[in-house]
Amino acid sequence: MEIKQLITFTTAAENLNFTQTAKILNFAQSSVTAHIKALETEIGKPLFERLGKRLILTEAGKQFKLYAEKMITLSNEAKLAVNGEEEHIGTLTIGAQESQCTYRLPKVLKAFKTKFPKVKLVFKPAHSDEMAREQLVNGQLDAAFIMDVRNPEDTLKIEPLMKEDLLLVASPEHPLVFNTVVLPENLEQETLLLTEAGCSYRTIFEESLQLAGARPLDKIEFGSIEAIKQCVIAGLGIALLPEMVVEADMKMGRMKKLAWKYDDQSIYTQIAWHKDKWMSPPLEAFIQLTRKILVER
Repeated sequence: MEIKQLITFTTAAENLNFTQTAKILNFAQSSVTAHIKALETEIGKPLFERLGKRLILTEAGKQFKLYAEKMITLSNEAKLAVNGEEEHIGTLTIGAQESQCTYRLPKVLKAFKTKFPKVKLVFKPAHSDEMAREQLVNGQLDAAFIMDVRNPEDTLKIEPLMKEDLLLVASPEHPLVFNTVVLPENLEQETLLLTEAGCSYRTIFEESLQLAGARPLDKIEFGSIEAIKQCVIAGLGIALLPEMVVEADMKMGRMKKLAWKYDDQSIYTQIAWHKDKWMSPPLEAFIQLTRKILVER
């Protein structure tokens, strides 16, 4: 199988339209069809099937897509390794949560683009640390930022960068703002505004309540931290969030920190990559810049 066939397949697998694939790659549609048929013949199984007017990946196609992406990445990395003295090109795919992209990474990105202007950075949302770990193991990400307690990992290299403080916050008018201490039982009748399942600090929050025997029933789950913040400000509930995302709002008086008492589990912004990942010069530089900027912050 040839790299150009793999590129055709992964492009078609993303948009599920051979006509669109031909336009993206500047091929004739017959060339796209020929590349796919050649791969299917070599593999021995169909990669796509048609259901009415819809084109979908078969199970074999879904499995092969992961390997095709790895082979394309390895090909690009090999070219970079051989041509190390030339100006670096290529793509780095980084996983990160919304809060990290907004509050931690802009300085890193600016420094990286200054050093590697022709390397394309693609950021993929990692709504949970489990998702980021899975995508690293599958080769879908070159590196990822996770926010979790410090845990060893056999498959991945995980490097803590900075400790993140967690704050329980509410609107300035919320009755609990005036409590000298807020205990788990004080939250049983409150509306909790939560991040998605799998988020490390949501897990810490819910486990601390469960250990104390408190079981709040009114919970709302959000896919966006910014949405949670706006609901806190509007007085719709309370939330446990990293200090970095609420610091400016507290200074403006839009929300208040509650005197929450819980067993402290230190949580860190960490950078992770697969232990077998070839460290291309751009990837190595990205990790080094991240260390320098976030650790020295």
